Amino acid sequence: MTKYIPNSKIVVRENNKFEVKNIADYFKEKKVVAFALPGAFTRTCSNNHLPGYEQEYDNFRVLGVEEIYCISVNDPFVLENWREISGTKKVKFLSDGNGTFTRDMNMITDRSASGMGLRSYRYSMYVENGKILKFYKDENGKFDVSDSKTMINFLKKR
Repeated sequence: MTKYIPNSKIVVRENNKFEVKNIADYFKEKKVVAFALPGAFTRTCSNNHLPGYEQEYDNFRVLGVEEIYCISVNDPFVLENWREISGTKKVKFLSDGNGTFTRDMNMITDRSASGMGLRSYRYSMYVENGKILKFYKDENGKFDVSDSKTMINFLKKR
């Protein structure tokens, strides 16, 4: 894990075009909560992780958070479909389809044994102007500290 958001390249799809962007730009000059998960449409990610942040979005805003990003080692098409199917309106998705950002964060894990290939560990972080001020990482297969409630409790104590 790094102290700052790395200058990793991600591919985004905007206006029906693919563009290479620097993920660090999404964290500049703002207060951001970001959470990463192993994959779209997986059970814990779909039933708990993503919905928790979507449901708590307004509470995060009251606490000064300007953006909430969900980061996953999935392509932009998968994340767009997941956004639509899950009914997510407020949380923004950042596709790390090649795992570049996840690798640069030292958060890559091999889930080949379960047919998922290389994925992200499940984690959450609070970032101000690109600097990571708080980082919660779940152990592989667990979901106990990267949830929205843990992050809200941290922000309330700041």
